[in-house]
Amino acid sequence: MATNSLLKKWDGAGKSQEDFMQLDDCIVVDENDNITGYDNKYNCHRFEPHQPTGILHRAFSVFLFNSKGELLLQQRAPSKITFPSVWTNTCCSHPLYGYEPTEVDTPEDVAAGTTMGVKYAAVRKLDQELGIAADQVPVDKFKFLTRLHYCAPDALTYGDNAEWGEHEVDYILFIQTDVDVTPHPDEVCDFKFVNQDELKRMMDPSTGLKWSPWFRIIAEKFLTKWWADLEDTLTTDKHVDLHTIHRVL
Repeated sequence: MATNSLLKKWDGAGKSQEDFMQLDDCIVVDENDNITGYDNKYNCHRFEPHQPTGILHRAFSVFLFNSKGELLLQQRAPSKITFPSVWTNTCCSHPLYGYEPTEVDTPEDVAAGTTMGVKYAAVRKLDQELGIAADQVPVDKFKFLTRLHYCAPDALTYGDNAEWGEHEVDYILFIQTDVDVTPHPDEVCDFKFVNQDELKRMMDPSTGLKWSPWFRIIAEKFLTKWWADLEDTLTTDKHVDLHTIHRVL
């Protein structure tokens, strides 16, 4: 099991997608989101005979809306190892073990709805992927809504016997703020702000666009009601569910 022994600040300067796979330690959990250990991204995302669904780990999905209520989408770069070139929500990645400020949330953090760990991770990745400055996405503006457990081999890229995939307990974060976007080309090849009707048109099969499995699940099962009620979603607990881990396997 790969681990980092000392807390340190994360630094992605000069590192490739392959480097991140070896150096970044994901938070390994059981089906009830209890932490059982840590392992690097490479091991967690390999779908192999001894672990045909990879290693279950924590993730987060950010949905960032501008002041007009439009959702920021990104298209993942072709150089991404898992799910390259697919369209997806604003940012989707993993809280990591071994960094300061800590990205590891306790059961108490989840029960209280604070989840500062995944929020710090979200700020880090919004900068790394989209060049969004931390002061434009303050951690106290994120709203943690709920968690979902899903598993998806990357058959789009690697075929029916895909050796890569995702198996995650995904923390859903909403935020509304106006931001400046400067994508990192190794992470993101395109981005777009859309309203609900524009998203529906983009997701129509006739467009030929490819979508991440986690975003498609969220869009089909949850997003419409959360987005239609955006002010309450962001400012009240009307759509918060801290106790359920939605199983969408």
